[in-house]
Amino acid sequence: MSRRLPSAPPVLPGFSHVHVLGSGGFADVFLYEQNMPRRKVAVKVMLSEIVNDQVRQMFQAEANLMAQLSSHPSILTVHQAGVSADGRPYLVMELCSPSLSDRYRRERIPVPEVLQIGVRIGSAIETAHRAGVLHRDIKPSNILLTAYGNPVLSDFGIAATLSDTGHLEAVGMSVPWSAPEVLMDETAGTVASEVWSLGATIYSLLAGRSPFEIPGESNSSTDLITRINRAKIEPIGRPDVPARLEKLLQKCMSKNPAERPATAIEVVRQLQEVEAELGLPQTQAEVAVDEWAVASVGELEDRTRVKAVSTASRGQGARLRRRRSGDDESFQAVATLQREDDGPVGSRFGGQNRLVGILGWILLSSAVAVIALGVVAVLVIVKSGSGQIPRVTDISAVITSNSIEFGWSDPGLLPGDSYQITSNSGATSSIQQAAKFSVDARPGDRVCITVRVNRQGTLGEPSGQKCVDFGG
Repeated sequence: MSRRLPSAPPVLPGFSHVHVLGSGGFADVFLYEQNMPRRKVAVKVMLSEIVNDQVRQMFQAEANLMAQLSSHPSILTVHQAGVSADGRPYLVMELCSPSLSDRYRRERIPVPEVLQIGVRIGSAIETAHRAGVLHRDIKPSNILLTAYGNPVLSDFGIAATLSDTGHLEAVGMSVPWSAPEVLMDETAGTVASEVWSLGATIYSLLAGRSPFEIPGESNSSTDLITRINRAKIEPIGRPDVPARLEKLLQKCMSKNPAERPATAIEVVRQLQEVEAELGLPQTQAEVAVDEWAVASVGELEDRTRVKAVSTASRGQGARLRRRRSGDDESFQAVATLQREDDGPVGSRFGGQNRLVGILGWILLSSAVAVIALGVVAVLVIVKSGSGQIPRVTDISAVITSNSIEFGWSDPGLLPGDSYQITSNSGATSSIQQAAKFSVDARPGDRVCITVRVNRQGTLGEPSGQKCVDFGG
């Protein structure tokens, strides 16, 4: 089937059209230059022949969702949205490169780079989930690269809120990266199906193909659906991929949703552990704190309003009517000259002083901000009542035949807290909730660790360094 020609670019006040970037099943993407501030942007424009009331609502929902989430450093930024003079809705987005979606099929991407992408995109997915949003189309072509090479998650075009997934009709999906229960219309999407897609995406970046694609054989939608539902996943086939990483990805793509990691952040933590196992610097997990999620989603319109996120939603869903798009992947807007956020989302509410500063600003604002003042005041009370971050003080060690088992008592962790363990090499070795840590050692080794409590991205005081001489 021949591809259609792109539609005519709309006239947008304050923007000058440059050229077309690409076309998809539902929209075209154009390169425009914004007049003030002057910068290149990608503009996604819906096709006039498919625009109706339902599509307008979905497009508005996408704009609202991405606007709420795009302050995350690994989610594509939306600058503005509107309707052109000829009635077509459009989104103005940061300009990024789609090169990753071609690169993984052309060349072998190094394992450290894939781990870094996995941690960052996994953090973005976890942040969306905490805000009550499912992406529902996680795949390599939806990972774009900024001008600085940073990966960002794009295209929330068929995204849904966790509370809506039993009521929505999906307009498309990408078969190679869709979980079995989604392909069988058992659910429109859950946290568990997103974990499957995240694992399938990381697998693809390492293997150079989608997980159930067989080179040299038929790989139609029907073939892929059959294999995803019945076949066992094949090994990646790279000697440089650690067995622990292979095992994690296989677990993510378990056919039984209950056997997968419960959340995206669990996948992120295990990817960090693989980094530590390889002696790599640990990629920071950037996840918005719960207060941000509560404050951010409170003003969304009814179509995008969410309820509290709970992993109890895993495995739930209703059978939906679905118009399949086969292997066709909707075009993704290409990406960014410069991110405009001022740091990780989690740091925006990182301390009591910042919250007090926000209170002062609101008191000087108009009467409309009084409601927001009440919300922030509650957050200050929560922060103040949480007390200081506890400190680990009693690390012990037991020497076994080939390892050193460190352990300590719980200093008073709260739900969501974790431990950050740093080895004597200076590299973060683990982020975990267990109060123990094992290190393989050989005779003559001197192993030292330091433990700190991580509370919503803020580290407490370090423990005293515990050192053990192994054998000798």
